[in-house]
Amino acid sequence: MSRRRTGRCPSPLGSVVRGALAGICGTAAMDLVQYLQYRSAGGEDDLVHYELSAVESFERAPAPARIANRLAEGLFQTTLPDEKVNLVNNLMHWGYGTAWGGMLALATGARRPARVWWGPLFGTAVFLSDYVVLPPTGLYQPIFEYDATTLAKDWRDHLVYGAAAAVALRVLGGRDRRLVHGHRDRRRCHRDGGGPRRLGPRPR
Repeated sequence: MSRRRTGRCPSPLGSVVRGALAGICGTAAMDLVQYLQYRSAGGEDDLVHYELSAVESFERAPAPARIANRLAEGLFQTTLPDEKVNLVNNLMHWGYGTAWGGMLALATGARRPARVWWGPLFGTAVFLSDYVVLPPTGLYQPIFEYDATTLAKDWRDHLVYGAAAAVALRVLGGRDRRLVHGHRDRRRCHRDGGGPRRLGPRPR
């Protein structure tokens, strides 16, 4: 009896979706590390309250919320109400981490298995990009104006984010890699650009 197999190549869209999910995992890991540091310093709020509160106005808000407020001012000529600052801050924070995860998947390729060691490099790239993009907007100071302790903590948080995102991307991509069997099928993925393919009978 002849035996057939189906080799399905992972699509770029599917890769981006997995990257976004990996970005969510990375953001969750980073937030958990920050929360544990907060608790070790004597903080008493539970995780949910820590995530959803503690910011009173856009003027005093972290960079994600202030970026959203500036976008609202520039695009819609309006300012966001202060009572929405925590919601906006969290949406921007999680959206930013999710978007970076999608970009990681795009940068590494739809058909290339993720490597865990990419995580620290990825986290460092995100960390450095903040200090390149945000200082000209006035939302960050130039990197050399921060003390070493502040930079080390920020870098640590981004290393956690990158490592967790890379591990999640590799785990999420495992199923598609198992669907592409053998060296011949992998070559066809790269040559033909993916998509369903039914192969003929395998010779005994």
